[in-house]
Amino acid sequence: MTVIILTQCPPGLRGFLTRWLFEISPGVFIGGPSARIRATLWEEVKQYAGIGRALLAYSTNNEQGFAFESHDHKWHPVDHEGITLIHRPNNTPQRQPSQRGWSTAAKRRRFGNR
Repeated sequence: MTVIILTQCPPGLRGFLTRWLFEISPGVFIGGPSARIRATLWEEVKQYAGIGRALLAYSTNNEQGFAFESHDHKWHPVDHEGITLIHRPNNTPQRQPSQRGWSTAAKRRRFGNR
């Protein structure tokens, strides 16, 4: 089983993948090609994705039962003691220090609309 997910990729690449895989939703392709065909398709996807992003997931004989690869994603697969995990970048926004004093709503309630 092979799944390829495309985001913001050229329509020609989607048309190319429909030769080998079924497009079950826009940008989501699924099928059962051989390992050699899957590797060739993935190289084509990486070459023609342009500014888009792509994910490849496929079944394999390992502890997890599947493997995956990414192209131009912020999340990257990382091998940790034989198990593939996703490394997500820390994108949490910095919290603003809380301001001291009364809130605007509390000032209006207390002192009226001035």
